[in-house]
Amino acid sequence: MSDEQRVVYLEDVDTAVVSTSDAEKASESPSSKSQDGPAKATVTATQATGTLKRQRTLMDMLSGTQDCKSAKPAAKKLKLGASSSGPDSAKITVAGVQRLNAIPFSLSQYVESIPQDQKHLLKLESECMGKSWLKLLKEEIKKPYFISLKKFLWEEGVHGPDESAKNLKVYPSPKDIYAWSNTPLGKVKVVIIGQDPYHGPNQAHGLCFSVPKGVTVPPSLKNIYAEIKAEYPEFEPPKHGNLTAWADNGVLMLNTCLTVKANKAGSHSGKGWEEFTDKVVDVVDKYGGANLSSGGDSDMNGIGRGVVFLAWGSWAAKRVAKLSKTKHLILTSAHPSPFSAHKGFLGNGHFKAANGWLEKKYGPQGKVDWCNLD
Repeated sequence: MSDEQRVVYLEDVDTAVVSTSDAEKASESPSSKSQDGPAKATVTATQATGTLKRQRTLMDMLSGTQDCKSAKPAAKKLKLGASSSGPDSAKITVAGVQRLNAIPFSLSQYVESIPQDQKHLLKLESECMGKSWLKLLKEEIKKPYFISLKKFLWEEGVHGPDESAKNLKVYPSPKDIYAWSNTPLGKVKVVIIGQDPYHGPNQAHGLCFSVPKGVTVPPSLKNIYAEIKAEYPEFEPPKHGNLTAWADNGVLMLNTCLTVKANKAGSHSGKGWEEFTDKVVDVVDKYGGANLSSGGDSDMNGIGRGVVFLAWGSWAAKRVAKLSKTKHLILTSAHPSPFSAHKGFLGNGHFKAANGWLEKKYGPQGKVDWCNLD
């Protein structure tokens, strides 16, 4: 997708809280001035405690690290949805939960807040993690366990997005570690829980079960295709294993551990990734699907109303055991691995069940097009 077609969701736009007295200064700062003609996108929201003012040029919104851009599977679009306009937008909290798009976040201010001795460790997160996720995980990645994890990865050679997986022998490439986060949090419909990234060369690219085009389709994914074919006879399994189209359609494909040593399955387990991805699941529990259609219930705009979790295998089932089965649809079965697929994965009906639940909750547009992988 070209940069002209790339779109930015409101939840991914930098925002910063400024006091009324600082508003005039902020409007005259270099970052608030257009660098490409008069075109501007301005969003202003007023609260009882002050003024939340956003004035960003389109260039500012679309700027970012080029190395990470190339790894992003999801298109980005500037969308001012129901949760950011209309009479209900004034209610920035619902049942004590702040609406997703009302949560202020400034990447530059956040980077400034990182202790000097940790800036190099968190550079990858600051540059490559989707903003809708970073603004909710920004304190998590400052915690001691995560800093210890990053120190371990630093010693493994994982420094910044320019590092090569081939040279590092750690998968996926650093620029792809957070590829899952390019599915905006508010657009998540389905979460697929994986375990480890593929540990063979050129396989892992940040989305569980998925491999880049040109790489042989792994056996587990072949079984996933077989199950989709059984549920949707019109599905023609592609000759590739790239599931990026699902990511674009609201499917979060999250491994429990986000990195692995080459040819050593589970080599980065117990280092801190499990705690971090547990927090990611917590964030989805709270805000997953927040910017999907509210089905006429505008009071719930910007608040997560439930998503589908596909947990295949005992490992994945443990990750979602804490979640509410009344808020979410939690589907469990055997793993699609050739060793267990015939013990309950094949024939589980999960893909149609997920779409049935999503359509009932969010309307026809809430469904996932499982058959389109082009």
